[in-house]
Amino acid sequence: MKLNIVAAIAALGVALSGCASIVEGTTQSIAVTSPPTDGAKCVLKSSEGTYYVTTPGNATVHKTKNDLDVNCVKVGFKDAHTTIPSHFNGATAGNILAGGVIGLGIDAATGANYNYPTEFAVTMVPDEPPSAAAEPSAAPSTPAVSSAPATKPAS
Repeated sequence: MKLNIVAAIAALGVALSGCASIVEGTTQSIAVTSPPTDGAKCVLKSSEGTYYVTTPGNATVHKTKNDLDVNCVKVGFKDAHTTIPSHFNGATAGNILAGGVIGLGIDAATGANYNYPTEFAVTMVPDEPPSAAAEPSAAPSTPAVSSAPATKPAS
């Protein structure tokens, strides 16, 4: 009886050794930049949580099959909105061979079988200064008046 339990625990250990949740973990660090500037305040949101980072900086996020919604703001720049895509990772293929259905289920439940890019740039566009044509002039425009003396027609 004890031999069967030991064998079952050993088999489970071998099966779980391929799990992405064990090998790669359920969180990931993403380096976020905001060219052409630094110091943008960014909020990353997914179904697993909300994460804050000032560029350039790193955010440690929970992995999920859902993309990350990103909003960045900085004075002098237009607000930027983009998405960081989630990708199915290759560890899951190995998991099917080594860990079977149990490992696959664990990885799917924890989001470990998905990854985000390790680096992501959110492009910030500078605010446009007001154009000179749009600015009112200092002196109001008045019609030109002739100051030449009037002459009498010759008779």
